[in-house]
Amino acid sequence: MRIAKPLLLVTTPLGVVGAIYEAYRLAGGLVLLMVALMSLIAVAVGTLVMTIRREAAAERAKATAITSEQS
Repeated sequence: MRIAKPLLLVTTPLGVVGAIYEAYRLAGGLVLLMVALMSLIAVAVGTLVMTIRREAAAERAKATAITSEQS
């Protein structure tokens, strides 16, 4: 896993850029729709991650407050 994770973090964006280039060569303007869809999915995933982190932080703060209150 020590090698695989950095390798995936580098090659995945390069693969996406290469795929967008090839799609532009083959389909032209339809690439705009593909980029728009990928952007929408990225925003949805980002929003989900932010919500999960916010809720986890709120739970940790609540647990800390309860612990310090009992002491």
